[in-house]
Amino acid sequence: MPLYEYVCDKCDYRFELLRALSASGEEASCPRCQNRARRVLSPFASFSKDSSGLSNPVGGSSCSSCSSASCDSCHL
Repeated sequence: MPLYEYVCDKCDYRFELLRALSASGEEASCPRCQNRARRVLSPFASFSKDSSGLSNPVGGSSCSSCSSASCDSCHL
């Protein structure tokens, strides 16, 4: 079951909902103020460890504006 991220149109609260794929188009209500929330794209990163134990991003950098080899210093 996919995890979808939403942002409230009224209070800007960001939250996630675990929903069936068949319910992906259904509207969501903000758990804080009960107003309409819109679904947004969620950024994510995936890492793998090499033989030395160093973590490396899988599929390139997880942040297009960052030149760091590690997300340890990321403040997003």
